[in-house]
Amino acid sequence: MTRSYSIRTYGCQMNVHDSERMAGLLEAAGYAKAAEGGSADVVVFNTCAVRENADNKLYGNLGRLRPEKLARPDMQIAVGGCLAQKDRETIVAKAPWVDVVFGTHNVHALPTLLERARHNRQAAVEILDALEVFPSTLPARRESAYAGWVSISVGCNNTCTFCIVPSLRGRERDRRPADVLAEVAALAADGVLEVTLLGQNVNSYGAEFGDRGAFAKLLRACGEIDGLERVRFTSPHPRDFTADVIAAMAETPNVCPQLHMPLQSGSDRVLRAMRRSYRSARFLAILDEVRAAIPDAAISTDIIVGFPGETEEDFQATLDVVAQARFAQAFTFQYSPRPGTPAAALPDQLPKAVVQERYDRLVTLQEQISWEQNRAMVGREVEVLVSIGEGRKDAQTRRMSGRARDGRLVHFAPGDVPVRPGDVVTVRIGYGAPHHLVADAGPITHRPTRAGDAQESGSRPRGTPTALGLPGLGAPAATPLDSTCPAVPAGGGGTR
Repeated sequence: MTRSYSIRTYGCQMNVHDSERMAGLLEAAGYAKAAEGGSADVVVFNTCAVRENADNKLYGNLGRLRPEKLARPDMQIAVGGCLAQKDRETIVAKAPWVDVVFGTHNVHALPTLLERARHNRQAAVEILDALEVFPSTLPARRESAYAGWVSISVGCNNTCTFCIVPSLRGRERDRRPADVLAEVAALAADGVLEVTLLGQNVNSYGAEFGDRGAFAKLLRACGEIDGLERVRFTSPHPRDFTADVIAAMAETPNVCPQLHMPLQSGSDRVLRAMRRSYRSARFLAILDEVRAAIPDAAISTDIIVGFPGETEEDFQATLDVVAQARFAQAFTFQYSPRPGTPAAALPDQLPKAVVQERYDRLVTLQEQISWEQNRAMVGREVEVLVSIGEGRKDAQTRRMSGRARDGRLVHFAPGDVPVRPGDVVTVRIGYGAPHHLVADAGPITHRPTRAGDAQESGSRPRGTPTALGLPGLGAPAATPLDSTCPAVPAGGGGTR
């Protein structure tokens, strides 16, 4: 009988991307996705080590599965991702009923490790210290018919003292531009309307193969792909954010007027302690440049409160920068030490009560700014790509939800219009809340799409892998990134 699988994903967009690859690998090996809420023969945990209490969450979930594992000995449990890479020695020791442990560098080995564990009747643990197969060369089971993740790089070359990602994901490795563009073109040919380019630091893309302007060229090349309506990217680093990227964003119609630019702290002293290679004045200058070129850009950020040694003066500097920056949204985090990072060993770790009080003040300020910005949207017409899972109360309110081009979440009443996820509507905003916009007057326009057809029928982009794998050294001689790039035939090309 066909064995079923279920994947539980925690953490960032990169983990979501990896989980699509894990699903593709398992289906290529003959597994089938388990029914929603049903028992699976294989349960895979794709873990995160960045979020607070990630290990407690994992071991709690593993503990809840133990009785089922005892009752069904042929059931298999696999743990992968960043926490597996970090805790390679301890997962099986703490949870001996786990069958497979694999890291961020060997996602491709999952089916083999499951078979090995089943054959040997003992845990298969394999953690590589360097990437062997680029995840984007693996098959994928895409969850969405209308939006897709496309990885342009993996790993990170930065040394931020609070961050454990470089030690878990490794040094930055860049995909060749032709591979990236072939995947994007194939998704568009399958009806996907929106792609998000992924990397730990997307705007350092190209450094490995000797082209510092490669990311701006990549954005412009995406503008030449037939059928591709929206391009987003995450995340850039202020240190590497340059004028050519701003120009490419402003001049490429399908690049969305949205930017996620991590601030982390508004204090230059704290930024220095974090090893963030920019200062608050430079950060604000970048935002001014973006808004001069893209006046309606919605800019979001990440901020850490309570970094070791942060004083009230340092925190006030953060509030000052937030007030000047006028972010549309901020993802705010209370600092907590991550074992293995330099910041975990710093003196002057702050009391929880101090961090909480500062965090509350920051959230209050940012919510006020977000609400002011969203109220200013009232009366405007916005284009919304309708999606699934964005509106938790849609069933009760009889609304649907999706994202405007600038990334803002919009809840709207479809009325009698037969709108589907994947379709595109234009609505007029009637109300702005701190975290979303509401349009209850019904769609002004409704455009059915191939993506909506596919989402309704249950079909998904195939995600066939590209063949080139990891990049070699040296500049890619035959992959120009201008509007005549032969690697991006209209509506065609290789697939992911």
